[in-house]
Amino acid sequence: MLLEMEKITKKYGSLTANHEVDFNLRKGEIHALVGENGAGKTTLMRILYGMEQPTSGVIKVDGEERQFGTPADAIQSGIGMVHQHFMLFPSFSIAENIVIGREPGTAGRFDRKEAAEVVRELSQQYGMPVDPLMKIGDCSLGVQQRVEILKVLYQGADIIVLDEPTGVLTPLEVKELLAAIKGLAAKGKSFILITHKLHEIMDVADRITVLRDGKVTGVLNTSDTNAEELSRLMVGRELAEFKKQPSVPGDVVLDVDQVTLQAGKGKPLLDQISLQVRAGEIVGVAGISGNGQSELIQAITGLAKIDKGRVRLAGQDVTESSVREIRNRGLAHIPEDRYMWGAAGEASVFENGLMGYQRKHQRFGFIQGKRSRKMVADFIRTFGVKTSSQETKARYLSGGNLQKLIVARELGHGTPFVIAAEPTRGVDIGAMETIHGELLRRREERGGILLISSELSEILKLSDRIVVMYEGRITGELRTEEATEEKISLLMAGGDIHAQS
Repeated sequence: MLLEMEKITKKYGSLTANHEVDFNLRKGEIHALVGENGAGKTTLMRILYGMEQPTSGVIKVDGEERQFGTPADAIQSGIGMVHQHFMLFPSFSIAENIVIGREPGTAGRFDRKEAAEVVRELSQQYGMPVDPLMKIGDCSLGVQQRVEILKVLYQGADIIVLDEPTGVLTPLEVKELLAAIKGLAAKGKSFILITHKLHEIMDVADRITVLRDGKVTGVLNTSDTNAEELSRLMVGRELAEFKKQPSVPGDVVLDVDQVTLQAGKGKPLLDQISLQVRAGEIVGVAGISGNGQSELIQAITGLAKIDKGRVRLAGQDVTESSVREIRNRGLAHIPEDRYMWGAAGEASVFENGLMGYQRKHQRFGFIQGKRSRKMVADFIRTFGVKTSSQETKARYLSGGNLQKLIVARELGHGTPFVIAAEPTRGVDIGAMETIHGELLRRREERGGILLISSELSEILKLSDRIVVMYEGRITGELRTEEATEEKISLLMAGGDIHAQS
């Protein structure tokens, strides 16, 4: 056995994140580690990578007991980790990012030409082509993911931990990454894959370990299981059957009329965008990331001032309104990036649960504590947010639990219109079920929802109508009953579905 983690326990005061967890990995194996948010997956991998110290337990590599006080110790033992949020320097080239810390050269001088050649050979050796001289800031997210893997390969890693590696990738990039992982495993590299996407696990993993509440609930061969069994082991129950009632659209709650957003003298970021969302319907926005979805959100919410066109919310023109005025007029916003736009890491869970709505809970300038704390407690209970208390800093929550808190906050005030951008990014299957159910309930309560998601399956599952964006334009609109992945994919690439025979 290449790697053995035996009886790993990690305690934070009264909280036990891992309880006597056993995990092992064979040479050339892809071993998936799955579980709900807060199940202990990331804690276990942080221990393996030397970022945390276990309360008790043993780690062995090639049969020898090891202790990792820092990530450098883990790297020396052939363990590399690709984090969920890329750790790259945008202004550096691909080669510079890969060799940083182990730069080739003589007499203290960095040899950029040699670095580029080393990276070119490395990428060819492992079948992960990159341009060594390209700046990271000019690379797609798929290429950046490839660079992160090449970086740990350059460091000599035989064991590679991938934490939610496909969360920000397009469907094509996901296919390319999974193919690359399989290819590297065939060359003898071993992978620990943390992901919530069960279809990816079934496609690429050899074995699966399931964690729930810090304990192992199953170790299975992929060939002997299915997504339903994995879901049951993860959440401890059968998932409810998905039901969606037919939509009965009402009055227009959002009207985006010929909106153009220009940046400099180049192509517009938004090019005469028009769409409407009515009460009691979910309108999905599909498209490959970077085709104007973020700019559309900013134009509607007041984060960006548009150059032409109008935005109306519940019949009122909000084109020139501030962010606060637009929110006060009935807009809730689940942001696409929970860390940048959705939360304050140093603020408490309680403070984050009120954020954006705090003035509604003030009297004479002070927060009404009892009523506000009950509301946040209801958010925590309804969405299953795992936290030791409302005083815990938000940065100590797992990404999925922070996402659940933000979604609870934005859906908890009964606003007539909701922008839900990547609402289930990084959450487990149980939380996804809850979030989808709450979005549908908001729709049934006559709320209008603009759903923006890179997950095509989510768009098809929840939407009543689907608009597709490409290069800042809407290339088509489909009723969900007539939409197919093929039609949407064609529109996402700028094609014309009516041109097909």
